Amino acid sequence: MSDPLIEVYADTNDLVTAAAARFVAVVTEAQELRGSASVVLTGGGTGIGLLEVVRKAPGDIDWSRLDVFWGDERFVPAGDPERNELQARQALLDHVGVDPARVHPVAASDGEYPDPVEAAAEYSAAVHAHLAQHGAFDLHLLGMGGEGHVNSLFPRTDAVREAHELVVAVTDSPKPPPVRVTLTIPALHLTRHVVLVVGGAAKAGAVAAAVAGADPAEIPAAGAQGSATTTWLLDEPAAASLPR
Repeated sequence: MSDPLIEVYADTNDLVTAAAARFVAVVTEAQELRGSASVVLTGGGTGIGLLEVVRKAPGDIDWSRLDVFWGDERFVPAGDPERNELQARQALLDHVGVDPARVHPVAASDGEYPDPVEAAAEYSAAVHAHLAQHGAFDLHLLGMGGEGHVNSLFPRTDAVREAHELVVAVTDSPKPPPVRVTLTIPALHLTRHVVLVVGGAAKAGAVAAAVAGADPAEIPAAGAQGSATTTWLLDEPAAASLPR
């Protein structure tokens, strides 16, 4: 796994702009090298904000040759505004020429798989099929919570300790809604480029702990490492506890 690279930006606007530029760069490079690219999206304000910037400045991305996954999903009905898929479609995917067959959302709670364990199994099958063909995801975008969680991997939970499965159901998330489906740390490690986009002073302690190599069971973001690069894009408040 790769050592962390750290880039610090003055404010949220610069942070989101940099994250969008990284999205475009990784996707276009992957398409040049391998013919197609894959991204794993994240939700949250910065995660959706960077997609809006990519929509306005997509560079040379060929949308028809992009596979889209999500790092986690809230297990709610398809039309729930909390759903990461819905937010990503509104911000970007509904406005560009993605191939619908190459967009791989987690099943909604009111869909074909009303049991989250079944939904996780169905999503796992899609993930495994993609990895069997392509070997790895190209880009996994991540936000981080103040206690260090990434995706729906929270400290000291079964999901963050999962060592084999790539996708698991979470039924007791400490952050509502309680039921979710998430990629695991082993799935993160099957990614060429992991990019964590983190802003705010409340997250500075967890950033410093993760970068210093904390136990991922305690600080899940410490387990977010790509095989080629692991990049932390931070605003100045989030970087405040890092050694200078």
